[in-house]
This record gives sequence, C-alpha cells and structure tokens, in this order.
Amino acid sequence: MQVPRALLFDWDNTLVDAWPGITQALNETFRAFGFRPWSIAEVRSRVRRSLRDTFPALFGEAWERARDLFYEALDRSHLQQVTPLPGAAITLDRAVAGGLPIAVVSNKTGRYLRREAEALGWARQFAALIGAGDAEADKPDPAPFRLALQAMGVAASEQVWYVGDTALDMLAARNAGLLAVLIGDAAHDGGAERISFDIRFADHRDLADSLTRLVRA
Repeated sequence: MQVPRALLFDWDNTLVDAWPGITQALNETFRAFGFRPWSIAEVRSRVRRSLRDTFPALFGEAWERARDLFYEALDRSHLQQVTPLPGAAITLDRAVAGGLPIAVVSNKTGRYLRREAEALGWARQFAALIGAGDAEADKPDPAPFRLALQAMGVAASEQVWYVGDTALDMLAARNAGLLAVLIGDAAHDGGAERISFDIRFADHRDLADSLTRLVRA
C-alpha cells in the first residue's frame, strides 16, 4: 500500500449517516403515490444511484412530480438528520494534515450535499463537493470524477483513492481509473466478501491510522 496522491469519498454511509432524513422524504413521496413505505434498512440496501437515474423507473411518467415532492420533504428535514459517522472527522483531518487533497463524489443531489457539508463545518476542507446533477451523468459514470479531479489538480490514477461503502462505489472507482477502497463490512450491500475492491478498511479509525502511517513513511 502506497500513500495516495489524493482521496475522494462517497458521502452517505461513508462519511455521514443521513438515512433518517432520506427515508422520511422518500416515504412522504411514496405515501403521496399510495406506495408502501420503506424502512431505513430497506432504504440503505436499495438506494444507490441518483434520483434522475432511479425515479423514472419507480414513478413512471409522474417521476418529475415525485422528484418535486421528495425535494420539498428533504428541504424540511435533512439538515437536522445528518450526523458524521464515528471517526469520519478524524479521517478528514488526518488527510488534510498529511497534505492530501480531498473531495467528495456522491449520488446525493449536489445542492443537498453541499448544504450538509456546510452544516457540519466540513465544506472548506474539500477541494470539490460533486453531487448528482453536477455533471452530465452521475456515478458510476466517470463524469463527476473528472470534475472533482480537475478541481483538485490531480490526474486519474490508482494513486488516487475513492473511498466508498458499496459495490457501486467500487465500480465507479474503476470506471474513473481510481483505486477502489471499501470502508466497513458492506453488510447493507450483501457483505464485503461479495464486493470486488482493491483495499478495505474496517472503519474510519483503521483508515485514519493507515493514512498517518503512510504519510509518515
């Protein structure tokens, strides 16, 4: 394992827990259409791709109305229901202290991603906060990664890590030409043993300690 030139992160379930707000907004939308609500566990296991890539299949021709209802609900609650994952702030601090540029590429709609980063006091640490809708296509397409890498002044290579928590994140990393780094056990995505990754860290303590050792070395 070599010290990375830069680190890109997924957002939900990688750096933060925002599932209560997402679940609430999604279920308000489902109820408006007479759909069965999903539990938080179902949302965590099913929500991967961006809204523009998933709502047309869920809601058909009415997907834009569903989108508007979802955003209205999310506006009311998401900032009150987002919390950092244990140790995530330490990981970011260690990366910055080691001189490593950091950015986020997420399938959360860009404006909500940036509001949450501001609310947590993290926004200034990132060279870029790229969310769904910011590029011509969303993750796992490489387009949002190109925006983030350009902002960081770094070329795509396996010396650049993309840290995420799902198989989709690992696919996105490879599509973008980055090192696929899994954090956690991916229990919500069928388990780590079913996911193809390059490196895996148990949690943020493991990741932060490894970054410190690599930078010192």
